[in-house]
This record gives sequence, C-alpha cells and structure tokens, in this order.
Amino acid sequence: MKRNSFVLLVCLALAATSLAATKKAGEKKISAPMPDKAYLQKIWDGWSTLDPANVAQYYAPGAHVFFDIASLKYGSWEEYQKTVTQVLADYKTGSLTVDDDAELHPAGNYVWGTATIKEEMIHKSGKIDMGTLRWTFVFEKLDGKWLIVHEHVSVPME
Repeated sequence: MKRNSFVLLVCLALAATSLAATKKAGEKKISAPMPDKAYLQKIWDGWSTLDPANVAQYYAPGAHVFFDIASLKYGSWEEYQKTVTQVLADYKTGSLTVDDDAELHPAGNYVWGTATIKEEMIHKSGKIDMGTLRWTFVFEKLDGKWLIVHEHVSVPME
C-alpha cells in the first residue's frame, strides 16, 4: 500500500509539473531573442540613414513617451517620426555608433538599458556635429518582438 501511494504521489507531481510547463491558451510564443548590443546597433544604423521609417520597426505604435534632443517630448512613435523627419532633413549624412558601455537589464517582458552613442552628423551646409549622446531605453516584448516603448536621448550640458 505504501508503494502504491508513493507511485501515485510521484505521478501526480509529474502531471502537475507537466501542466505548469504547458503553454497557456492564447499565449503567443516569443521568437525574438533578448536585445543585445548588436540589436542596439541595428537601431542606430537605421537612424544613421536619416530616415525614421528605417527604425519604425523597432518602436511600439500607440501612446508611448519618447524624449529626444530635438523637441522635448513625443506622445507616440507616429508623432516622433513626423517631427524627427523634419529635423533630419537638414542633414546630408549621419553616423551613430553604440559605445562599449551599453548595458541591458532583463525584467520579465521588459528590458531596460543605457548606452552612450558616438555621433557624427554632417549638415547639408557642410557643418559637422560631433559628440556623444546619452541613451536610456525600455523594450517590451510585444507580438514576439522587442519594441521600444520608452526612450530618452540627450546630450550633456556644456
């Protein structure tokens, strides 16, 4: 009798473990790996093209707050894209590189992080802007992709 009780207890424990590991109904499989420095550089490579449409795939649509060096605050990616397109129209070329200080911190369905970005932007007039940007960001796992839901880009005060 003791052996049968033990076997039954083991079977129940295995069944409970198996059920806990089973994906819940309606839960989407997450296919994208967690963002890393290479992923961050892809975003800035997109910005280096001076066309925000090339980075739209990395930003969550809808009501999210983004802070940038041009204009203070945007309430959505759509607003951000529209305004930044006008600002970037003054530039001929851009080069934006994520420095080695990039940090990423996973937090469930979110990843937050910081980095500095080496900037070299050439205006259509020939004037060159060089410097280092500060970047703070929050990604959320949405529909199997890591999308930026909050961002803050700034420059140090001189």
